Amino acid sequence: MLADPLNELPKYVASTTLKEPLGWRNARLLGGDLGAAVRALQAEEGEDLHVIGSPGLVQSLLALELVDELRLMIDPVLVGGGKRLFRDDGALRPLRLADSQVTSTGAIIVTYAAAVATTD
Repeated sequence: MLADPLNELPKYVASTTLKEPLGWRNARLLGGDLGAAVRALQAEEGEDLHVIGSPGLVQSLLALELVDELRLMIDPVLVGGGKRLFRDDGALRPLRLADSQVTSTGAIIVTYAAAVATTD
């Protein structure tokens, strides 16, 4: 079952509306300043931090320059709408392709690493 291993992992919840205790096992609320909370987590020993299914959080972390890597799955389906992953703020955030693979269903999984901006 997929839920069992996920329930055992530590989870960090970025929310301005939720209060502790959270109903999810091993979940901790990141209160106060998001940037400071994520920087503190990054400074701890342990596994990489992952964001799953939260475009708003990814947008905030990108704006704070706290994203080292983006792993995106591009599915061969057009839905004609949905939430935007990237803000329409005009900011240049260069990325470098670190890895890519095509799945048996035709989906493409790409990994982009943050790159240093150049002025040409």
